[in-house]
Amino acid sequence: MTTVVFADLVGSTSMFERLGDETASHFVAQLVGALSQVFEQHSGRVVKLLGDGLFVVFPQEGDALAACVSIQKRFLDKPLHPGGSGAPVQMQMGIESGEVVEIDGDCFGDTVNSAARLADLAGAAQILTTQNVWSALGPMQRASLRSLGPMHLRGRAEASHVYRVEWQTGRDEDATMMGRSMASNASELVLKLVAGEQTVQIHGRSPKISIGRGAAASLVLNDPRVSRMHATLEWRGGQFVLSDASSYGTWVYFGNQSEAVVLRRTECYLVGSGQLSAGCERKEGSPLISFSISG
Repeated sequence: MTTVVFADLVGSTSMFERLGDETASHFVAQLVGALSQVFEQHSGRVVKLLGDGLFVVFPQEGDALAACVSIQKRFLDKPLHPGGSGAPVQMQMGIESGEVVEIDGDCFGDTVNSAARLADLAGAAQILTTQNVWSALGPMQRASLRSLGPMHLRGRAEASHVYRVEWQTGRDEDATMMGRSMASNASELVLKLVAGEQTVQIHGRSPKISIGRGAAASLVLNDPRVSRMHATLEWRGGQFVLSDASSYGTWVYFGNQSEAVVLRRTECYLVGSGQLSAGCERKEGSPLISFSISG
């Protein structure tokens, strides 16, 4: 078994536009070199550099998680502002564990692809991983993982149970999940949905709402690709849970990611902000709902 990490720099395109190719390239090269050293200090081996990211393998899941958390905390404690201005540097990371085929120092296989998809799905300053990693961790590291439920990663027929690493909520590694929930005031979160001129908000005390083509839906989408009862949203276990009940599925786009989590009679937790496309992938004319979570 091998643990694979993909770590990508967020917003590198805008940084190159703002700083110019030469200055931005120099900054990224220095940053990636420093990150390589951190991964190696945690027993990681950098397989290859990916322009504005890294592909790293570890012998142990715990070492991979510790390395990723260490890097995220460094960016939080000492923010980097390339060129002295602009948004601070942030990373998005994916961790997967499983069988890997190694050829001439490079690594291939479904585990590698899954880690890359998780990094694509993660938002800024987020680490996403799966049940494979959770199962191999000790109790203290498991306590920092919050389940996002089953998600369909592009290129995989079966859903993967995805977890988000809660590395920011409390620095004490002995903190319990209850303590983390209390610190984050999860019950005060509000989910806002916007579709055209319609706006719906739900919170921890709201009843389950529905999305669909039927007139009785809480949020009505008048489109033939949308089922009469297409999906539901509810507050469950400290998270907003989206459940697909449609004929054609629901595409969930987190943050600025172009790759969707596709739900087909499955569910996932909504985090941050993004868009839902009911009945088809996101494109011009598709029935879209924007969502955002605030506290």
